[in-house]
Amino acid sequence: MSSDITNGLGDIDPEWAPNPEELPRWFVDALAVPRDEGFVEVDGTRIHYFRWGRRGAPPVLMTHGFLAHARCFAFIAPFLAKDYDVVAYDLSAMGDSAVRENCDLAARGREMIGVARALGLFDGAPKPAIVAHSFGASVALEALEQLPGGFAGAAICDMMTLRPAMLEAFWAGGHTSPGSGNPDKPLRIYPDFATARGRYKLSPPQQVGEPFLFDYMAYHSLRRVEGGWSWKFSPAVFKRDNARTDWLTIGTKLVAAPGRKAIIHGEESLLFTRDSRDFVHDLGGKDIQIIAVPGARHHLMLDQPLAFVTAVRALLAQWHEAASD
Repeated sequence: MSSDITNGLGDIDPEWAPNPEELPRWFVDALAVPRDEGFVEVDGTRIHYFRWGRRGAPPVLMTHGFLAHARCFAFIAPFLAKDYDVVAYDLSAMGDSAVRENCDLAARGREMIGVARALGLFDGAPKPAIVAHSFGASVALEALEQLPGGFAGAAICDMMTLRPAMLEAFWAGGHTSPGSGNPDKPLRIYPDFATARGRYKLSPPQQVGEPFLFDYMAYHSLRRVEGGWSWKFSPAVFKRDNARTDWLTIGTKLVAAPGRKAIIHGEESLLFTRDSRDFVHDLGGKDIQIIAVPGARHHLMLDQPLAFVTAVRALLAQWHEAASD
């Protein structure tokens, strides 16, 4: 394991923030909170992580959606740092983590457990809680299944959870599932950042409530390479079974996964809708707390970051208090 203590102010680069003095104070203050940045090796793969807060405090493990990276929590986690030991990591073959030869969901579940173990999150009490967004939330469910009772709970953040008929209609409308793509197609190289930035898209497509966060995420999704700029993720992420049956049955998996679970979703999300709440209840998940973030779509942290922070903090405090009783 290797790490360095710094803060996130280096994330503010003139390429994406030509006028940093115009950035909101809350965002700059969040990035100024000290954090560790380092790597751990999990099953032979080098995994990149950030860490905030106090060792020995209740641990929280965070991970991101498909083709994203841990910096989607870099302006969220600092708001938890006074009370928790918070780790956010890049899924293998995304962000700054190395490529894992096997990227199927079972391997990713082992990876999540391995990251927590390598960083000592299981060493004391209480158990670590998971906060995971979108595709990362499906990884969290896999980890819950693989290590029953190992986690304090999992906050499932806007994971695609639609009734089968609605999901089929969603696909028929031209949308794809997380994980879709061609593993044999090489990454494109763009001549400059502006061109690459123009190709950065969210899935499903949406405007964001805080456009500067869109620029921030785009910049840190890219790296300089010979000849220009290219994406950080590897096409290897698409070398996995992405059978549609996995998503048609994700609601059942969500309800059946062992341990405490809660759902945080965007009130205007296409992937977790008002009907999704009824769907989860119909499947037997009436005990799963469901929190809607007003004004947010799928990318909660880009639409309503402070409201999302509030929901996460309230949920973790509730779980911590229950564990202390």
